[in-house]
Amino acid sequence: MTSPTPTPAASRLRTLDLTYIALFTGLMAAGAWISVPVPAPLIEFTMQTFAIFMALAVLGGRRGTYAVTAYLLLGAVGAPVFAGFRGGLGVMLGATGGYIVGFLVQALLYWAVTARLGESLPVKTLACVAGLAVLYAFGTAWYVVFYTRASSPVSILTALGYCVFPFIVPDLLKLGLALVLSRRISGLLK
Repeated sequence: MTSPTPTPAASRLRTLDLTYIALFTGLMAAGAWISVPVPAPLIEFTMQTFAIFMALAVLGGRRGTYAVTAYLLLGAVGAPVFAGFRGGLGVMLGATGGYIVGFLVQALLYWAVTARLGESLPVKTLACVAGLAVLYAFGTAWYVVFYTRASSPVSILTALGYCVFPFIVPDLLKLGLALVLSRRISGLLK
């Protein structure tokens, strides 16, 4: 007796999958354009991380990672999908580019964790928090290397003060909101 071969539809993306990926890619761009005013200098809160959490929690690891990849590719070719209506390799290779590229690392980690442990709410929460921590680590390391090469060395504590500490609470709030909304939206998507 032979094992059944997977159907072509099971091994490739369906039109509906591509539509959801495109929708969430657009949501990431729109989230990057939404800026919350903060009186502190050099700090800009956007809804970009919220959109990435939503894409991962609603679409799952595979399709969510594809959406993040499409978003990064759009930005790399110059589409103004990043914060401040910017795009291009210059933004991705700039001081905060590590966070932009880190979104892919975050998505891949989410995909790996949920593929291994399942799609329950505690697993999704763990995957999102771990992904956020990896995003912070990746982006902060990039920031330190960038400024050390461009001007003068920057301490890890200084980099964390600019790049991580002000964003922890807002990012955790966005993560929680994304998980709550994703539970309602996931039931509507096939």
